[in-house]
This record gives sequence, structure tokens and C-alpha cells, in this order.
Amino acid sequence: MRYFISRHPGAVRWMQQHGITWDVHLQHLNELELIQSGDEVIGTLPINQAAAVCARGATYLHLALDIPQHWRGRELSADELEQAGAHLQAYVVMTLAVQ
Repeated sequence: MRYFISRHPGAVRWMQQHGITWDVHLQHLNELELIQSGDEVIGTLPINQAAAVCARGATYLHLALDIPQHWRGRELSADELEQAGAHLQAYVVMTLAVQ
């Protein structure tokens, strides 16, 4: 199963423009137990959620971009995401015990 986690309309449009498909679209990942081993999760998750996705055996694909400071704090269009170099980047994230 491929999940796309985003509340941003510009991100949804960017994904569609690039032909990237998903089975389930959620605005937030509130139910981690939905994610199973072998699933793919696409989004811009907080690091603790990305680690939890990976711990469940799923692949995490981060919607990575370099946002100029003057664009922060507002909704970005699909064109602005493109200008910011949006791309999917796979990450393996894990938690480590701190002593």
C-alpha cells in the first residue's frame, strides 16, 4: 500500500503533475497502526513519525525541497514546489537510545 501524507494542496498537485500515485491520502498520520511492513509512506513527516514508519518495516519517501526563507509559513503552489527543487528522497530513520 502506498500512503501520501500531506495537508497541502500544492503538494497534492505537484505529486499529480509528476505522475506519482498513491492508494491512500491522509492529511495527517494519526493512526500509525495502518502502516504495515512493505508499505510506502510519502510525505514530510516529523522525524519521530518517520522513524516509527521505518520501524514498522515500511519505506519512507520524504518530499524534500529547499524552501527560501521568505516562502516559509505559507501555502506553496505546485509551481513553487517545483522552483524549490521538490523531489522524493528515500530515508531510513531509526531511534537510538541516549545514555
